[in-house]
Amino acid sequence: METSLRYAGDSKALRIHAKEKLRIDTNTFFQVQGELDTRYGQPNSLRALIRHFYPNLSATLGVGMRYDKHEKLRYTVVAKKTFPVTINGLVNFKIKGGCDVDKEFKERKSRGAAEFSWSVFNFQKDQDVRLRVGYEIFDQVPYLQIRENNWTFNADYKGRWNVRYDL
Repeated sequence: METSLRYAGDSKALRIHAKEKLRIDTNTFFQVQGELDTRYGQPNSLRALIRHFYPNLSATLGVGMRYDKHEKLRYTVVAKKTFPVTINGLVNFKIKGGCDVDKEFKERKSRGAAEFSWSVFNFQKDQDVRLRVGYEIFDQVPYLQIRENNWTFNADYKGRWNVRYDL
């Protein structure tokens, strides 16, 4: 199980996030994730997806459901495609997107982004670094991610930010 501690500038509360992937077959797995808000002591969100990886395309497709304390139950579809920029695979261009719909299929919320990712292994002894720069298409906002081993910092042009520590 993957667990992390997360803190965002707008929430002012520490969240505990957990994710588990259960393999169904070689390229398909069932993914469950949830988040606990420590301010209120209750789940903030839950999500269950079946994801399939297409190795020939360097792409994934997932379908499932998510529950958010604000938006309630929603059906979700997510997809991601990676294009290697360098031969060694350390620089990539990625497009990703998703769409959530309510139970009645009336209200739709879409998201999508394009980003460049640069991984630097052994930046210093036992320190790996990844830098991502991207653009969220529907919100029309550029964003940045810096990851160093277990620490991740995300920020966007609208001033939103969050930090994550993987346990």
